Amino acid sequence: MASLFSLRTFWRDLKSNKSMLLVSTILFAVGIVAGILLVEPLGNYLREQLQQLQVVKEQLNQGQHVELNYFVFIFLNNAIKSVLIIYLGIFIGIIPVIFLVMNGMIIGFLLRTYDMQGQDVVTLIVKGLLPHGIFEIPAILIAAAYGLKFGKLVLDSLATWSPAGRVQLRVAWKQFMRSTITASFWLVIILFVAAIIESTVTFWLMQA
Repeated sequence: MASLFSLRTFWRDLKSNKSMLLVSTILFAVGIVAGILLVEPLGNYLREQLQQLQVVKEQLNQGQHVELNYFVFIFLNNAIKSVLIIYLGIFIGIIPVIFLVMNGMIIGFLLRTYDMQGQDVVTLIVKGLLPHGIFEIPAILIAAAYGLKFGKLVLDSLATWSPAGRVQLRVAWKQFMRSTITASFWLVIILFVAAIIESTVTFWLMQA
């Protein structure tokens, strides 16, 4: 049982899923570019998304333990979404694709909006994104990559009818479902670290 949750197992699984991790990264990058280039046509929708986040932020700022409020919200929100996005890949990978592109678009839109307002985008990236983003963004990409792999296996199952192919698929499904448990465990740990950093270091830097 210990090997199921070992870092070596997680790393081995990641290497075996590197093609989907690449696709995940490309989709996220496409979302960022879209958010930058399509500020006008997508502006109203993305502004609504950011306004919802602002409402949550205002609620979290209330009370005596603001950093703790941020930590609990950020950790639970990201951890639950990341694990869900793996298993929602069962719908032929569509939801992970939407998740990646939308998250990328919000980041791109935010950066472009700051730039249009004459604010320092580099400072925003260094203070507001990098401290926790070096943990959070890879976790998101990894979770979505597993969701995409889930979708691919579903499509392969629908398209494969030969006895030999079905046997190979059964093996692939068994290995993949085991790997999702390992991935979920480590993603929660990574996002726990990211939430600590975002609710402390990022929070303090953005207040400065």
